[in-house]
Amino acid sequence: MHRDSDRYRLFSRRSILLGGGQAALFAALAGRMYYLQVVESERYTTLAEENRVSLKLLAPPRGRIVDRFGRPMAVNRQNYRAMLIPEKAVDVARALDTFGKVVPLSEAETERILREVGRKRRFLPVLVRENLTWDEVARIEVNAPDLDGVSIDVGESRHYPDGIYTAPILGYVSAVSEEEMTGDPLLELPGFRIGKAGLERVHDEALRGRSGTSQVEVNALGREIRELERREDQPGTEAWLTVDLELQKYTARRLGEQSASAVVMDAHTGDVLTLASTPTFDPNSFNRGLTPEEWRNLIGDPRSPLNNKAIAGQYAPGSTFKMAVALAALEKGAVTPDSQVYCPGHLELGDATFHCWKPEGHGTMSMAAGIVQSCDVYFYEIARRTGIDRIAAMARRLGLGAKAGIDLPGEKPGLIPSRAWKKKVKGESWQAGETLLAGIGQGFFLVTPLQLAVMTARLVNGGKAVRPRLTKQLVPFDARETAGPDLPAFESLDIHPSHLELVTNAMAGVMNSPRGTAFRARIEQPGRRIGGKTGTVQVRRISKAEREAGVLKNEELSWEERDHALFVGYAPVDNPRYVVSVIVEHGGGGASVAAPIARDILLEVQERDPSRGRSQARLPGDAVSGPAEREG
Repeated sequence: MHRDSDRYRLFSRRSILLGGGQAALFAALAGRMYYLQVVESERYTTLAEENRVSLKLLAPPRGRIVDRFGRPMAVNRQNYRAMLIPEKAVDVARALDTFGKVVPLSEAETERILREVGRKRRFLPVLVRENLTWDEVARIEVNAPDLDGVSIDVGESRHYPDGIYTAPILGYVSAVSEEEMTGDPLLELPGFRIGKAGLERVHDEALRGRSGTSQVEVNALGREIRELERREDQPGTEAWLTVDLELQKYTARRLGEQSASAVVMDAHTGDVLTLASTPTFDPNSFNRGLTPEEWRNLIGDPRSPLNNKAIAGQYAPGSTFKMAVALAALEKGAVTPDSQVYCPGHLELGDATFHCWKPEGHGTMSMAAGIVQSCDVYFYEIARRTGIDRIAAMARRLGLGAKAGIDLPGEKPGLIPSRAWKKKVKGESWQAGETLLAGIGQGFFLVTPLQLAVMTARLVNGGKAVRPRLTKQLVPFDARETAGPDLPAFESLDIHPSHLELVTNAMAGVMNSPRGTAFRARIEQPGRRIGGKTGTVQVRRISKAEREAGVLKNEELSWEERDHALFVGYAPVDNPRYVVSVIVEHGGGGASVAAPIARDILLEVQERDPSRGRSQARLPGDAVSGPAEREG
């Protein structure tokens, strides 16, 4: 009995312990369930909702870019794309092979698609080919039964209606590289493009706009079931430029296939009406993706189509620099307007001889005559009297030797040398002969076509420090009308008005005096006459033996050894408003090559003046007068 009683007590204790443990377990479970279902109810409801609802980004339309009259320069158009959903294809590799027979795919494209298929979930679409032509879309649709998993999607793509003419200004958009990923989810959208050059790059963030969102219900596998809510995207800001599109096209056609550039500015506001660089490229090709052959052709062209010569081409200014030398000499008092210098065709300095472009010489020259006839000896002499530092200071006041500050990437500063610069950079002292070369804009001097246009504007607008601008204003997509920004009040350069008048009158004589170097390129129409200055820049040294034997003509030299042709000008003579600079690389004489181009552009810009009510451009090359004379 005693043993039975002990066994009973032992069993009872174990039962109590087991029951207590079970009760504690159920109590803990109940407490946990209460915590999850009551205390944490809201949190887990949110998590469940997030698993059920997927948020998708909607790419916004990129903002348009338009010219000063609202004409479109960069727009968006429908982009037909072929998309592949891997789970709907029995064999992805086979589907791509079949697609390649309908629309050819390169080996690189096929590899890219297979990489994306392996990286994404199988129900997510993968881009096969975009920018499809209507013919390609039709072929895909006809062969749809044999193209497992392939469908046509419609999006938007950047398009430049006049791309080959506007590329130097607008640049282009292209796919986002890994280095350009900033964490912005918009950049990770398939086929998204960002600005890579030109104004597309400068205003990229404003042009992008704001993405929209679409909330869609998904199942446990992540597949979309239905759309729950949508917030529409906000299109990008619209950029209004100062450019006259028709004048831009005219200028580019007038330059032709030469390696050349031209800038047209409003001398009073700084508005850039034209900024052309030739040869150029089609920015639409960067949007769709360049082929290896297209890229090789672009980078292998010696005329550098990818280089915007108007802001990044750096050249010796040649005789177009003589106005700066004249102003520096007058300001110092080294000469007066009536001071005369005799030109026998050369000037001796020590054992060196500095030649004039006219071998027989010009005879006795005053300052105005020196500019009109572009006498090198006259400017050798007044440069010697003035000194390089005075000349350099005046050049900088006129906008040379520093970036003009235009809203384009890649602008070069050029170079205006001085005694201090040479000592610092070269470790050498300045030489007297280098000052003589400065008098005719050669030696170490480098300027850009844009800087020459700024210099000319400051000469003819009364000595105001005008600065160039390309972007008139950025207009939000939903703004109907907006007032343009107030123009800045440009400060005075403190150049004596009589000195400016002498120089600008002499520039008028260059074009309209029978002795002027560009007389044959003049405009004879009343009220349309122009002023200007020619320049011809040597790119190689002419030896004494060559000079004595007779220097070869430009046509007899290889292209890269020919002179650069330059011209700066303004119009109209009686009330200057427009300025132009033209540089033709290895084109020959400034008077014979650059001046006629500038004349036609200045006539066109006057014909297109809104106050005259004319909107149609002339055909490029319409002659106004005969060929011009050559000038050194």
